Amino acid sequence: MTRVVRVDPEHPDPARLAEAGAVLRDGGLVAFPTETVYGLGANALDPAAVARIFAAKGRPAHDPLIVHIAAVDEAARVAAAVPERARALWARFAPGPLTLILPKHPAVPAAVTAGKPTVAVRIPAHPVALGLIRAAGVPIAAPSANKFGHTSPTTAQHVLDDLGAAVDWILDAGPTPVGVESTIVDVTVDPPALLRPGGVPREALEDALGGPVVWRGDAAAAGEVRAPGMLPRHYAPRVPLWLFEGPRAWAREALWQTAAQLARGQGQRVGALVPHADAARLRPLGVVVADLGPEHDPAGMARRLFAGLRDLEAAGVEVILARTVAEQDVGLAIADRLRRAAAHIVRPASRAAAS
Repeated sequence: MTRVVRVDPEHPDPARLAEAGAVLRDGGLVAFPTETVYGLGANALDPAAVARIFAAKGRPAHDPLIVHIAAVDEAARVAAAVPERARALWARFAPGPLTLILPKHPAVPAAVTAGKPTVAVRIPAHPVALGLIRAAGVPIAAPSANKFGHTSPTTAQHVLDDLGAAVDWILDAGPTPVGVESTIVDVTVDPPALLRPGGVPREALEDALGGPVVWRGDAAAAGEVRAPGMLPRHYAPRVPLWLFEGPRAWAREALWQTAAQLARGQGQRVGALVPHADAARLRPLGVVVADLGPEHDPAGMARRLFAGLRDLEAAGVEVILARTVAEQDVGLAIADRLRRAAAHIVRPASRAAAS
């Protein structure tokens, strides 16, 4: 039976963390909050415990995991080397929502890295996550605590909804503050490659390194799954998501017209995941709206993104409509998640066919 333990997000009870750490050392699974999303944790150095992660999530073996440590000096336990550019990025952004691809240490089981010679390593900023890693005394392998491919969890209830009894402990510290996963950067290549946008914007990475960071969002399409979250179809709700991608004015109008057609013309129960400015126009159509907040606040929209998709699922909608937002700052991460979650991407040239 899963044990759900409420902990203070800023000052978690050390006794609770010690108990959860013992569960991890004994080969158990503990779901815990990070600043990004909830993770499903196991002892990263225990192959049997790592196998439980893949079984609980239904995750394919070719998709690697992220290893969480509590400090830069712990990287030597899981990485064979830490390049200078990695140290420069961690000096600026750790602890925080940044994952670095490093050469793998032999102690890390092959299952963690999907057989690759590199390992993804992160130092989370959430006090519960850091406290749990220290209490466990081992690096923690932890993908998002959800069924594989489903919308990521930003609350403990989301974890329960997806995984239920497959988890031994869930540390419940309320909603996660960032709401989208960590940025992943491969520092084993030159120039460094941005494999997944996330909580640390690309612009900030380039400022810290004093040079370019190349966006490799198409790598999975070429058969390269070098890090978590790179598969073309991911983060998806259980109902079809239509993403309207194009100039802002066109996307808003196309989304509204499609909502009107589906809701009034075809009688479907329609959901919309949209910025605040779009909500008032959609509600009179009977559309169930998940309001992402002001479009000029991408960090706020990111916090509401996955919870909004899950709320629309729970409302029983038959289709979800969304549109792209500006891809600056964390907006690039929002756009990336929506593209991978979408069952249909509608662009200006395809508008007639989609309608």
